[in-house]
Amino acid sequence: MTRVFVSGCYDIIHAGHIQFFREARALGEHLTVSFASAEVLWLHKQRRSSLPDDHKRAVLAALDTVDGVVLGTGLEEGLDFKDEFLRLRPDILAVTEDDKYGPLKRELCAQVGARYVVLPKTPPQFSPVSTTQIVRFIRAPEVAPLRVDFAGGWLDVPRFSRPGAFVVNCAISPTVSLRDWPYERNAGLGGSGAWALLNGRDGVGSELDLGVGWQDPAVISETGLCVWRSGQRPTLELKHNGEFLRGHLALYWTGTPHDTPDLAKLPRDYDAIARAAATAREAVWRSDLALLADAVRQSYAQVQRAEGMTPLPGDPQAPEAGRNALPPGIQPLAWKYCGGGFGGYAVYLFADQAQRDAACARPNFRPIEPYLAVR
Repeated sequence: MTRVFVSGCYDIIHAGHIQFFREARALGEHLTVSFASAEVLWLHKQRRSSLPDDHKRAVLAALDTVDGVVLGTGLEEGLDFKDEFLRLRPDILAVTEDDKYGPLKRELCAQVGARYVVLPKTPPQFSPVSTTQIVRFIRAPEVAPLRVDFAGGWLDVPRFSRPGAFVVNCAISPTVSLRDWPYERNAGLGGSGAWALLNGRDGVGSELDLGVGWQDPAVISETGLCVWRSGQRPTLELKHNGEFLRGHLALYWTGTPHDTPDLAKLPRDYDAIARAAATAREAVWRSDLALLADAVRQSYAQVQRAEGMTPLPGDPQAPEAGRNALPPGIQPLAWKYCGGGFGGYAVYLFADQAQRDAACARPNFRPIEPYLAVR
């Protein structure tokens, strides 16, 4: 009888492990699985075990492909199973192609005359997943905010970042979930960052992989009204509860979605963006609604309109339909497109809640509030 041995953490058993066990057992007639003890897992992974060791042993032993289960208690990294391996003296030690302890394991095999077999990567029978991804998904929140940006947009894109410049944005409610998404899609509110967070993924890495910036997942995860330093990755300078914005914020849906990655290629005035962001930063430090409105007006007039974006309701140059979008006598303090603009949502600031609510009685306007998670 050819006896096969495999080892690993196997902290949360998933379908990828099952496939590996099947392929390993096909090398012989008996498969022993060694799993790292809770102490070993904590020492080498800095992670608590998902189950007590006796429970985990029972789960592994119940698998049809597994004939024996042993507990790895050795403290030598990569060889926690050494004592059990030397005791059992199996014929084969099977590993995956990405095993980083190959030299140590080959030497161990030589001590008992076992074959060291590297299983080739075969097409996964299931969507690949890791224990880390499973843990992140379990820990993922049930709901997440989206966000509006007031100034500094594009300075969160690494290739456009500027030392000494800022990005100012705010997490908003109503929140979204995997089952309830009360906003339009592709709308400039950081939906991809929220989706990544809800699915337990690294939102910052996902956004940077798309060639855009990190501000969406950064503020959606942090929540609150935030001032970030422009740079390669998010660095938080100031977090405010945003209470001075409560009752003053609304969104306007332009009726047209947009594609932020394509918009990143357009030429734009980064000096004007940095100036507006500096004003917005000062406004947050002072909790000053009027000064924040000034920053938003700069972002709209000196950057977005200069790029050729369509005038928004409230702008005297707006098309007739846009001019009629707001009730007579209601004049917002400021407005700008969210995200990359050229469609999507626009954020509006109003002097008081009565004006905000009057505007939101019209189609395409909706009230929003600053969102701060209690942790």
